[in-house]
Amino acid sequence: MKAGFVNIFGKPNAGKSTLLNALVGEKMAIVSPKVQTTRHRIKAFLNKPGEYQVIFSDTPGIIDPKYKLHERMMDAVKGALEDADLALLIVDVKDDWESCHAIFSALKLTVPAVVVLNKTDGVNGNKITEAETYFSKQPYCRKLVKISALRHEHLDELLDVILTFLPEGMPFYSEEDLSDMPTKFFVAEMIREKIYELFGDEIPYHTAVMINEFKEKESLVKIQADIIVQRETQKAIIIGDKGKMIKQIGMKARADIEGFIGQKVFLELFVKVRPKWRDNEMQLKEYGYN
Repeated sequence: MKAGFVNIFGKPNAGKSTLLNALVGEKMAIVSPKVQTTRHRIKAFLNKPGEYQVIFSDTPGIIDPKYKLHERMMDAVKGALEDADLALLIVDVKDDWESCHAIFSALKLTVPAVVVLNKTDGVNGNKITEAETYFSKQPYCRKLVKISALRHEHLDELLDVILTFLPEGMPFYSEEDLSDMPTKFFVAEMIREKIYELFGDEIPYHTAVMINEFKEKESLVKIQADIIVQRETQKAIIIGDKGKMIKQIGMKARADIEGFIGQKVFLELFVKVRPKWRDNEMQLKEYGYN
């Protein structure tokens, strides 16, 4: 059987998380129209017992770090470069190709790469052909596939191409598992996703989520989480008038968490102020950014 590591790289908002979720058929990575939603390297497994195990990694969008948090995010990208069998270089076809090319060249890949032209739905055919011509001639491009991750278009073709590059071997993980990340990680991410969904441009980037309690009882799972912000004014916005906003976060997140773990959930949220946590080594470690 085929077994190997396929790591997804690209600019923020190119569609990396959407592609990961579409390929695996489960919501493993949170998705938002806002850039820099992904902060960790998220592994997700696509298993067909006896035929293949593809270990996909979604990585944070490649940025110029401004905080220690950003440095951790770029460390996740570097880590993913080290153990890949294949790189998927994802491009929003409507983006600036030159800047994508500069990022892909700077990765200094030592493994084969497939360029994935994403968001091709509703785009002029000539533009797609031009993009194909531009990227096909680049030295890192071993193969090019055109897809729409959002619409699940041409994903079978992409998977076929991926499998041609993977080595033969035994599975690295149990074929029942979807990821090597703990359930608590995905719960925190689902809460964080709701903050991206409900608040404006600034708030989500100043926010982290920490799960303090995850207790499985007979009839439900009790979860207590802290939403971490940098300022008192942000805490007031997250809570909202008479607790309106934090209730919305809780309701929306609880529905997703119950769908994910298949059990009833009691979710309790608190908001804590931790000034400049994005630049504090100890706090970053505490919140899971190792």
